[in-house]
Amino acid sequence: MKNFHRQLGATLIEMVVSIVIISVSLTAVMMVIVEVGRSSADPMIRTQATAIAQAYMDEILVQALNDPDGGESGGAEPGETRATFDDVSDYHGLADAAGARDQMGVPITGLEGYNVDVAVTSSVIGGYPAKRVRVSVGFDGDPNLSVPIVAYRMN
Repeated sequence: MKNFHRQLGATLIEMVVSIVIISVSLTAVMMVIVEVGRSSADPMIRTQATAIAQAYMDEILVQALNDPDGGESGGAEPGETRATFDDVSDYHGLADAAGARDQMGVPITGLEGYNVDVAVTSSVIGGYPAKRVRVSVGFDGDPNLSVPIVAYRMN
């Protein structure tokens, strides 16, 4: 009498089912990886926008509260440029829509996609005159991104 050994292994149907399960799992994992890769630049862009807003704010807050020449107009006086701004109100309405710029108005390489808007309004805090400064930075690649920074300048 011969001993017949039953062969052990996977049938064709079991192999096809295994391949389908692995394919579905890999597709789900790849979709998650693609979505994470898409949004991984967001924190870097937001951090850069915050740094730009802070740099503009630092530049503005070192200026005098009111025009030293006595000609306070609520904005830049005729003939003034950013390089010659001498008080906080001169920055009202500043809009660098073609990218961040330095104090001399020179575009900063690599920051062309950022848009900067400045608004300065008069205020009173505790009975003392103040200026409310709002610097808002956006990014061309993300129309929903807006990083605002607000500060008050007093004497």
